[in-house]
Amino acid sequence: MTTLPARLLRLLSLLQSRREWSGAELAERLEVTGRTVRRDIDRLRELGYPVSSTTGTAGGYRLASGKNLPPLLLDDDEAVAVAAGLLTAASGSVTGIEESSVRALAKLEQVLPARLRAQVAAVAGATVPMVVRDGPQVDAAILATVAAACRDHEILSFDYVKRDGSAQPRRVEPHSLVAVVGRWYLIAFDPERGDWRTFRADRLRDPLATGRRFEPRELPADSAADYLRRSIADAPYRYTARVAVRAPAEAVREHLHPLIPSRVSPTGEDSCTVELGEDSLSQLTRQIAAVAALDVEFTVDTSDEVRAQLRAHLRRGLDALG
Repeated sequence: MTTLPARLLRLLSLLQSRREWSGAELAERLEVTGRTVRRDIDRLRELGYPVSSTTGTAGGYRLASGKNLPPLLLDDDEAVAVAAGLLTAASGSVTGIEESSVRALAKLEQVLPARLRAQVAAVAGATVPMVVRDGPQVDAAILATVAAACRDHEILSFDYVKRDGSAQPRRVEPHSLVAVVGRWYLIAFDPERGDWRTFRADRLRDPLATGRRFEPRELPADSAADYLRRSIADAPYRYTARVAVRAPAEAVREHLHPLIPSRVSPTGEDSCTVELGEDSLSQLTRQIAAVAALDVEFTVDTSDEVRAQLRAHLRRGLDALG
């Protein structure tokens, strides 16, 4: 039978991994009776852990917010993952997190066992962070609020800043946060519109988890990353172009940046079409140039305005060559 100290540590680890547990779930995980779970919860409270409980059919236990942060219980893989993340946080797109990451890493390394400290040191020695400041930065508190709402299946409300600068109140069922090359996206279901939506995290204002729970829906894609890629490609854009490329579709997909709004469709074993879109003429020109960098035959079908922009772009390149 598991000893009391080990069981208490296991119980604390479970409470930290999820927002709320029913007594029956905890009893099953710990392989004890419900009465034992209640006694162990009382022992944690005596030790200063703020475990709250609710009664009724939907009742359960949760580790509430207290005056002090209780010790976190991490397994080996989690500890190394956290340390590796802190090592590279300063090069990411989360604003105001650099100094905090250094302090947190120092505390973590102080308590890491020797076997894990060696793994973290290996990661640190092999990692060369490249600071990127061009992309939009997201406040760490916003990411924390959104991530918690995704984890706990709580309705999230916020004001969303659109492309024209106006803000619109939204109330959604958050599903996932996806990070792609320095940008963060929220995938969520919007009950008011009856459909899934993608939101840029840097455009969220005053996000708030309402405390209202919802039953998670099945995402209409294999993964959140796949849904994000598809939603970017399907979004309405002011300027579009259809490029016929003499290259296999898979080779073109691997070549294009994951954030380029594109849809690649095979037309044969060694040919495909790439549908591109952007709200900026210069951005669309760069996307077409990215396809041209494959160094294969291609043709472009687009509007006269985009054609003029492409000609001007090519003319400047030829002039630069003398």
